[in-house]
Amino acid sequence: MRPFRIDAAIERAETLPGEVYRDPGWYERARERVFARSWQLLLEEPPGPGEARPVELLPGCLGEPLLLAREAQGPLRCLSNVCTHRGAVLVDAPCAARALRCRYHGRRFGLDGRCLSMPEFAQVEGFPGPQDHLPALPLERLGPLLWTGLAPAVSFAELTGPLRERLSFLDWSALRPDPASTRDYPLEANWALYVDNYLEGFHIPYVHPALNAALDWDAYRTELLPHGVLQVGLARLDAARGDGEPCFAPPPGHPDHGLRVAAYYYWLFPNAMLNFYPWGLSLNLVEPEGPGRLRVRYAAWVLDPSLRERGAGAGLDQVEREDQAVVRSVMRGVRGRLYQRGRYSPTREQGVHHFHRLLAGALQDEGPA
Repeated sequence: MRPFRIDAAIERAETLPGEVYRDPGWYERARERVFARSWQLLLEEPPGPGEARPVELLPGCLGEPLLLAREAQGPLRCLSNVCTHRGAVLVDAPCAARALRCRYHGRRFGLDGRCLSMPEFAQVEGFPGPQDHLPALPLERLGPLLWTGLAPAVSFAELTGPLRERLSFLDWSALRPDPASTRDYPLEANWALYVDNYLEGFHIPYVHPALNAALDWDAYRTELLPHGVLQVGLARLDAARGDGEPCFAPPPGHPDHGLRVAAYYYWLFPNAMLNFYPWGLSLNLVEPEGPGRLRVRYAAWVLDPSLRERGAGAGLDQVEREDQAVVRSVMRGVRGRLYQRGRYSPTREQGVHHFHRLLAGALQDEGPA
């Protein structure tokens, strides 16, 4: 594992070394220095009042046992699902309860995480103390999406602020989940290659013929955010004149007012991809499962079902298959010994360059390289 840097000037910079995508050592660093320090999405259905639901944070990567719990009268909480006595997992399945009892030695916890009692502990001094309560994790919302993290390096406001501001005109409360769209895609590739592919429209004319017919590739824009990237896809003028392709209508004073925006593609560091179309929101969450394995979790929330299969937001299953094919091909390539590093297109790969600088800084415990 040799140190490397990504030059701040994209015109001079070289891409990530091939070994970052294939070396188990770099993957282990990413687990601890990227994923354990980032905000992560929880796609599980939250429990109702007086219920608890176990969740696992990034299975196959962090694998942290967590618990979503809500008292009969109280807020939703995200807690450790590990007993503070000897480490047994507390809840294995969703349940209704007023308290939780560890099946190993009988320690009891409230749904707020407080340790309530423990058999045979009458002589223990200072019991229960702070260390006996279940650790609580931060829990935040962005529209219908729940987020948490073990030790996020930035605040949730820093991560999501630019997105909230840009999409302030969106009626988040009108988004409705589409369970039929929920699916997982396993892929034999490194997680960062999937992010690389997402962060540029460079490949659209070569890989996505249907999407290319809907978007004006020459007008495709990439904007760099402190902890993410926004790609703005504008509708082709001929498509707009011909069939009335659905587009957003940002209000006066908005940066995109007067533009026919077909899609906003947001990537939030390190692994969340939020795709906003006039019909609603589709989500790609990339979950690493090893140096050369990942799982893409796909979910959708709908604003207007009548627009679902029109414009840039149509045929997303086909787009996903096309992306996976090329990512799989690149993984085969970077596994080879002859590939070292590439160069960036200054006009088309600004997002990839930004991601590589953020990742290089996190992996090597420093600011952007």
